[in-house]
Amino acid sequence: MTTTSPIPPAIDELWQVRADLTAGDREALPIVSSALALLDCGGARVSWVDSGSDEVVVDERARRAILLSFKLFAMRESKVGPFHQHDRLPLKSAFPGVRVVPGAIARYGSHIAPGAVLMPSFVNIGAHVGAGTLVDTWATVGSCAQVAANVHLSGGVGLGGVLEPAGAAPVVVEEDAFVGSRSIVVEGARVRRGAKLGAGVLLTGTSRVFDAETGEELPRGEAPAWSVCVSATRTRSFPGGEFGVPCLLVIKRLAPGERHDKLLLDSLFREHGGSNA
Repeated sequence: MTTTSPIPPAIDELWQVRADLTAGDREALPIVSSALALLDCGGARVSWVDSGSDEVVVDERARRAILLSFKLFAMRESKVGPFHQHDRLPLKSAFPGVRVVPGAIARYGSHIAPGAVLMPSFVNIGAHVGAGTLVDTWATVGSCAQVAANVHLSGGVGLGGVLEPAGAAPVVVEEDAFVGSRSIVVEGARVRRGAKLGAGVLLTGTSRVFDAETGEELPRGEAPAWSVCVSATRTRSFPGGEFGVPCLLVIKRLAPGERHDKLLLDSLFREHGGSNA
């Protein structure tokens, strides 16, 4: 889905002739650089949730700017303290109002809102991390992944990135969500507002989701808003026998805005085999 973009339409024109562009092109480079600057400061976003339709909106022009940068920016070496880098894009250097613990890495073209905390972790280009969000140790926020405000990405969480194909929606984690340790959210999956995922959850864009209380199948690839979810398996028959296939199980519904004491939440996860310890 496309929408009006704050990024200039010159990006679309460059996209049409991208095969002819070379690194350092004097006319194209400033245009793409200004687009990345908008992404970096939060003046533009690759994707967001439309408040009216509740659909994930993708700004393809922003994504094209990122892809063009990989072609136009030359490889260069840089050094920060004992760390050496050899890449086309610099690391992010401006973090106003953000706590950045040593070992945290964010590429230029990602946006980290004031009030966020980056433990030793990695945030890729095009990603957006909202205010008050904690990106915990060894968590990865992939290219263009969208993480809203007041989210906790626990240690080792992996949010998948997406730059191609055109129209592919990135991973979206909405406000007040909690993603348990070593969980993987990929392929445009969506963690809706206030959802709590236990440790080790695998959520893809096509994952089947079930309500433990009713047995009802819910929309695929989504952790429902204000729910507590753990990994589970469902039995499927194949020519070679019956096997357990991963799915997401909703074990509890929360009242909108309900906050769980961490010890209570951990106890609930352990009870259903989704310990966060």
